[in-house]
Amino acid sequence: MSGDLAQTGAFPSFTHLPGALDSGALFLCDHASAALPPELGDLGLSPDHFTRHIAYDIGAAWLTRALAARLCAPALLTTYSRLLIDPNRGGDDPTLVMRISDRAVIPGNAHIDEAEVARRKRHYWTPYRAEIDATTARMRATGVIPALISIHSFTPVWRGTPRPWHVAALWDCDDRLAAPFMASLRAQGLNVGDNEPYDGALRGDTMFDHATLPGFAHLLIEVRQDLIATPAGAAAWAARLAPVLADGLAAPHVHAIRHYPSRAATPATLAMLRETR
Repeated sequence: MSGDLAQTGAFPSFTHLPGALDSGALFLCDHASAALPPELGDLGLSPDHFTRHIAYDIGAAWLTRALAARLCAPALLTTYSRLLIDPNRGGDDPTLVMRISDRAVIPGNAHIDEAEVARRKRHYWTPYRAEIDATTARMRATGVIPALISIHSFTPVWRGTPRPWHVAALWDCDDRLAAPFMASLRAQGLNVGDNEPYDGALRGDTMFDHATLPGFAHLLIEVRQDLIATPAGAAAWAARLAPVLADGLAAPHVHAIRHYPSRAATPATLAMLRETR
């Protein structure tokens, strides 16, 4: 695995689940774990914080593993909490290392300096991001251009307001996977969010850097956490989502490089970023 050279020490930054390189899909789980490397301890937080959404996406890792297995596809999952550094933020994003999350001060991050941010980025953010590019390159070498599917979860209630969606599709301007995904699940009677509860257009996030810029079809799936908070729940949702994704991935245009515009960048900025990748 090409990322092994960057994965030094006892705390590698990602787990690579093998799958067929010609499967046409690469699954990603940016917020798979609530773990921290030993040298950082608990960042000054009590244990209960690491059972919450501020630390990781509850159920997302189980769902990612189950979907990848059903579709015989490779997957990459991070091994560390977003409280360490957020792999789904751009490298220059001011929220890359959160000092406050959901009104909770993170003591170990509150006074972090640029050198420590750079160290965390070098050891944890960069190897994961680099392995996404390395894996898509290996997949393209088979002659099948992969689509990227990122798995996340969201809290059922936000600051006292219930969130009604069972599942949601986050996307920017490329709807090759998002449109059929939402239509199929709505036909099943589900409450499906369209760029809810977050917007899928964010410059520098995983989908922007590794799918929008190179032109891969892609989809970020958000599932409500109470639905996948157990292995059984995640398995049930994998059984529901896998056929929908398989149908979407069967379309030939999903496996073509197409450069769409982005709501997160001007055409000139997007062209510049594509040239410098």
